[in-house]
Amino acid sequence: MSEFKAVKISDRVYWVGVVDWALRNFHGYTTHRGSTYNAYIILDEKITLVDTVKAPFKEQFIARISDVVDPKKISYIISNHAEMDHSGLLPYFVEYVKPEKIFASPMGVKALKEQFHWDENVVAVKDGERISLGNTHITFYETRMLHWPDSMFSYLEEEKILFSQDAFGMHLATGTLFADEVDKCVLEYEAATYYANILLPYSNLVLNLIKKLKNLGISPSIIATDHGPIYRKPEDIEWILSSYESWAEQKPQKRAVIIYDTMWGSTAKMAHAIADGIAREGVEVNVLHIEGAHRSDVATEVLLSGALIVGSPTINNNIFPSVADVLTYLKGLRPKNLIGAVFGSYGWSGESIKHLREWLESMGVEVIGEVGSKYVPDTEILNRCRDLGKEVALKLKELCKT
Repeated sequence: MSEFKAVKISDRVYWVGVVDWALRNFHGYTTHRGSTYNAYIILDEKITLVDTVKAPFKEQFIARISDVVDPKKISYIISNHAEMDHSGLLPYFVEYVKPEKIFASPMGVKALKEQFHWDENVVAVKDGERISLGNTHITFYETRMLHWPDSMFSYLEEEKILFSQDAFGMHLATGTLFADEVDKCVLEYEAATYYANILLPYSNLVLNLIKKLKNLGISPSIIATDHGPIYRKPEDIEWILSSYESWAEQKPQKRAVIIYDTMWGSTAKMAHAIADGIAREGVEVNVLHIEGAHRSDVATEVLLSGALIVGSPTINNNIFPSVADVLTYLKGLRPKNLIGAVFGSYGWSGESIKHLREWLESMGVEVIGEVGSKYVPDTEILNRCRDLGKEVALKLKELCKT
């Protein structure tokens, strides 16, 4: 008897995914708490598998499916998302099971063929197309660029289960499968971190998706994601949908994040003084020394803030490589509606201030001030830093009133 068991989530649907406790890096995004690769079996006349899992977890995956049904009785396979953490086992599984049909979006068909260099006959389903599994029906909805061109949702109508692929998920490995069994603070942080690092560049599309679900009258009783816990309580479903809408709108928040690196401690002193100026105005602030804060953690703080303040010493007439790394990453995520400021110390040239300003402006950040210090900041410079912090805080308060 296998030690890997399927988990029942409705009358006809079972979770047959795997938990990756060891994952700590997901294409540049630090996953402090691991992840899951969720897949689902629908028991009907046409037994259907929704997604596969990452290739190294073949034995666990087969064992969980076998806990419910003989894998070779699977008739249909749905590929909601072609990324390898969900399709890695697909070529093997197709050969093993020999299903009647494989379904994917039109872009999914193209992605699977190009990715695996195979000639399998994958059926392209259009937005709004509906298929019968016997006693139940699935309708497919394209969600292009959320977060790949091939992405789509599958909605099991009779059980009101939305298989949402990467949307509404998070990288979180736990011994519990459902969101209502997870500490809410952990849930909130990891959901925000996932949105910030995966979906933030596509926020306009997220807003369109939320609107589309409302217009279609889709009110799922379960949201079955491809990563992290499953949502089954109405209050949790409402929470994640409203959170996505809020994060996608990117309205200014009365909160500031300061990120910096430092050579001999001078830029650090400036960062702390700016933070003091912000805090004195009653605005929440977080200070992240890049040496101990990963770029993906910074992205989460930016999502939850209205101000981005960046500091760097000058090295070789430029900014620190660690600061450039974070800014390059943030620029790709395309955050909006931020104000900002720049600061840094230098020995003889001081170009870092100019480069930081250029970086933030290229990201669409409204830069409202800067402070530079030649060598170690004295009392006057530190007071200017506090004043800069105060200016940022007052501007944030003003923006958050509107």
